[in-house]
Amino acid sequence: MFAQPVTLRWAWENRSQDLKTLALVGMPGSGKSVVTEYLQKQGFQRIYFGDRVLNEVKTRGLVLSPENERLVREEMRREHGMAIMAMLSLPVIRSAQGKVVIDGLYSFSEYRLLRQELGKDLVLIAVVATRVLRYSRLSTRPVRPLTPMQAEERDLAEIEHLEKGGPIAIADYTLLNNGSQKELLNAVDDLLLKI
Repeated sequence: MFAQPVTLRWAWENRSQDLKTLALVGMPGSGKSVVTEYLQKQGFQRIYFGDRVLNEVKTRGLVLSPENERLVREEMRREHGMAIMAMLSLPVIRSAQGKVVIDGLYSFSEYRLLRQELGKDLVLIAVVATRVLRYSRLSTRPVRPLTPMQAEERDLAEIEHLEKGGPIAIADYTLLNNGSQKELLNAVDDLLLKI
């Protein structure tokens, strides 16, 4: 018997180190950022593919807005291929010390590139929620809020132009986020113990 209760942190830190990279995928407002922040507290290094887009928007001197982000994101992928965000992030992933969480894998091409490069060290997790709930969350978020119309336009653009449906469909695990944040984080704890 243990002198102290076995905690999630103890179990996670003392398990096999086979797992290195968790990649989160989901539609806007699904809860990827909440899961990412929680995993960071568990010792994961965060790599946000969207940073590559935000940096490019700023480099071009454009205003940070959903429209400009979409235009730049789509242009980068059109010019450099659908896996460009993963290609730009791969050196950072490889040089990371310890466990990594990728916040916001988008395209099926990104998934395929990461699977090819990282093999079994990659675990793909879909975070999903109903559309009505996602749109409600997006309209009240403090950073870059979206109206329901903007949220729907972004959904359609991500599905039609960014291959986002494929990674969600093929995910190794799915976290349903239609309840409270506490319920979501409990589900994350359960998942960490499974994998």
